Amino acid sequence: MIDLGRALKSAVNTGKVVFGVQQTEKMIKSGEAKLIIVATNCPSDYVVSKSHGVPVYQYNGTNMELGALCGKPFSVSSIAVIDKGASNILSLG
Repeated sequence: MIDLGRALKSAVNTGKVVFGVQQTEKMIKSGEAKLIIVATNCPSDYVVSKSHGVPVYQYNGTNMELGALCGKPFSVSSIAVIDKGASNILSLG
């Protein structure tokens, strides 16, 4: 079982990750997203329903919890992983 917190921190520090619904939607549309992570209270159905074949991981927690897991001082409803860096985060998908 993958440690989501460790994998996320590694991806944020060594790869390329974008935070937020609008940025995630842009990355889906551009085809750059490799994995999408959404909080249970993500306000956008678009991120999940129009993922265009990109794997979606449903995080079992709120946007506040997901933000804290990423080490951010704000809530994060969705995350798009563009480059996994040194992490194993893509194995979630």
